Amino acid sequence: QVQLVESGGGLVQPGGSLRLSCAASGGTFSMYAMGWYRQAPGKQRAMVATISSLSSTTNYAHSVKGRFTISRDNAKNTVYLQMNSLKPEDTAVYYCNAVSPSGRGYWGQGTQVTVSS
Repeated sequence: QVQLVESGGGLVQPGGSLRLSCAASGGTFSMYAMGWYRQAPGKQRAMVATISSLSSTTNYAHSVKGRFTISRDNAKNTVYLQMNSLKPEDTAVYYCNAVSPSGRGYWGQGTQVTVSS
């Protein structure tokens, strides 16, 4: 069973930056594809960014491309989301996701990001 714990959320002004972290335990982290998703009030959960197990492939939602960067440190069992040039529309609960080689998915509990002046 994989456990995912997100951290790094908070309140930031428009134009600011935050770095989210997701620490994984209970599985072979290096074999999992990882991703960040977000859910704003009244909206469905949506993909923000994903990264393959060996960091060879990344994908981003159009709305964050060029502003957010996903990365992973397999030695630390951690995936990161660097968020720059934040906008009020980035406000949401951000969730970490892991997908095993067999296709089983796991979610963290989420961390709130609020972009407001």
